[in-house]
Amino acid sequence: MSETRPHLTDPFGIAGLEIPNRVLLAPLAGIGNWFVRLQAKRHGAGLAVSEMVSSFGLHHRNERTLRELMRIHPDEHPVSIQLFGHDAEVMRSAAAIAAEAGADLIDINMGCPVRKVRKTGAGAELLRDHELALALARGAVEGSGLPVTVKLRSGIEPGDRSGFDLAVRLAEEEGVAAIGFHPRAATIGHKGQPDYALTRELVERIEVPVIVSGGLQSAEAARRAYEESGAAAVMLARGSLGNPWLFEELTGRRSGPPEREEVVAELLWVIDRAAEHLGEERAGRYLRKFYPWYVERLHVSPEFAQDLQRNADLPQARRLIADLGALAPSL
Repeated sequence: MSETRPHLTDPFGIAGLEIPNRVLLAPLAGIGNWFVRLQAKRHGAGLAVSEMVSSFGLHHRNERTLRELMRIHPDEHPVSIQLFGHDAEVMRSAAAIAAEAGADLIDINMGCPVRKVRKTGAGAELLRDHELALALARGAVEGSGLPVTVKLRSGIEPGDRSGFDLAVRLAEEEGVAAIGFHPRAATIGHKGQPDYALTRELVERIEVPVIVSGGLQSAEAARRAYEESGAAAVMLARGSLGNPWLFEELTGRRSGPPEREEVVAELLWVIDRAAEHLGEERAGRYLRKFYPWYVERLHVSPEFAQDLQRNADLPQARRLIADLGALAPSL
């Protein structure tokens, strides 16, 4: 590569909004609530995107959607709220509500491969209906008055470039502010090698920033994707689960893995924030999916991990985890 690439620690802009670095948290369905986003920001993410939020839930002002999914912590700005849906007027209304809630950006999900989302005509199914996808973006722009970005897959099936073609139209015809591009087909999920060469082709085709995602499980993989794709930024997803220290590695704040005490302290922080978010009882159930991401770094016995995951009693979970912090050696 002959050109000089910006460092991941350099700022960049999305429609005039300055993002302090080029390492972002991707939308994580069912996970990316305010405290997960805040955690990413604490560890160095330049921008965090919310879990996908139903545009219909916002439009109809569903109480739980507003109370839980529209909660934004003052320390997590800039923050992007991701919406999904299949009706342009509903998207216009939902984007306005998200803007009122304090979003700095609106993102539209056009890449979710999950069947129950696609069968409604939303997510990756929009790659089959470009006119509807363009109308959704237009509605979000007009409704929110904010920069609107879109995250999508490269296509539905392997070899399909419908996502690439849609990204070009979104940038050129509807003025979306950035494209989040996962260069794998929706039908293969997270399998196979992402096509970073296709991402580079998109970068060279459109004027707005392209943010690459997919396959970024380690700092080395993220750096390689950044260089090979020519993207403006990288967007960490599953690689950051239980590993917020990955943001520190990529932004130069850390060169090695966390110590045992750091992992324990972080998990206790997550437990406390979950309780703040959902209450002790609901948080106990909700956290069962979080525990495995952290305890695998602590080299505990399978029995301990199973006991913790089955345990919905937060005081007991806190005691079990705090006891691990007193054990040597460090990781």
